[in-house]
Amino acid sequence: MVVDRSNRQRTDPLSDVLSLLKLRSYVSGGFDAGGDWAISFGPNDGIKFHAVATGSAWVVVEGEEPVQVREGDCFLLARGKPFRIANSLSATPVDVSRVLPSSPGGRILTYQGGGSYLSVGGYFTLSENQADLLLDVLPPLIHIRDDPGSATIRWCVERMRQEVSEAQPGEFIVAQQLAVIVLVEALRRHLSAGAPGGSGWLFALGDKRLRVAISAMHGSPGERWTLQTLAQEAGMSRTAFALHFKRVVGLSAMDYLARWRMMQAAERLTKSRQSLSGIALALGYESEKSFSTAFKRVMNCTPRQYGRSNAA
Repeated sequence: MVVDRSNRQRTDPLSDVLSLLKLRSYVSGGFDAGGDWAISFGPNDGIKFHAVATGSAWVVVEGEEPVQVREGDCFLLARGKPFRIANSLSATPVDVSRVLPSSPGGRILTYQGGGSYLSVGGYFTLSENQADLLLDVLPPLIHIRDDPGSATIRWCVERMRQEVSEAQPGEFIVAQQLAVIVLVEALRRHLSAGAPGGSGWLFALGDKRLRVAISAMHGSPGERWTLQTLAQEAGMSRTAFALHFKRVVGLSAMDYLARWRMMQAAERLTKSRQSLSGIALALGYESEKSFSTAFKRVMNCTPRQYGRSNAA
């Protein structure tokens, strides 16, 4: 059987997820350090990022091996674990709250005279209800090295440095957009690296066959998908597709589809005026009752309860 894709909406799963998570970026400024130094940070929500403009430093995440970052590198901290940044592993860490000035007087914080290390930092916030969709598939630390294939990141790092150093009209918007580019490039590099033992939808996007199947589900969540039709999208046998999808993603294809539908439903419940029956029909359910049952199984509450709690 040949699958007709001619009328199907083309979709990009990574963009879909980042859009659904209401990704917002904030560039907090630069950090210019000199001498021997070590700064410690407590737990945090969302994703923190740093781009190294000059110099080098050690990044130590609680429970992880130290990683050295150099000029042109970037690193993302995705699990909210406490961490420290230092020019020496033997330096005594100082809590970041003791370093920040009581009244900020610029976009770059100078510590101990500066001059040896400069980074630009910030963070990304995610929709609280769905943040685990991304955070659960990322390691605590993602290190993006400056190499011949990272010209885009290198350019973004330099532009961010300029934006926080030189006050210009629109600097805030420019810096935020550059940060999003850095995040997307970092996620691309991470999934292409194929970390050993990694699983989740993000790793599946690095597999051409699974990416086609996931794109089909995202593009037409209301279609009456079966394991057989999804396998045909991927150009695989039903059994091989089922086993491969579960191994790479960590969920069965039908469980992934159900979760994606419910995330779409959650978005519509809070952002649209569609009725429950209308949402159910659009997402491939024959009745409001069957939709509500599926929603409660995935989201642990009824659609009406979800709508009321998020409206409040």
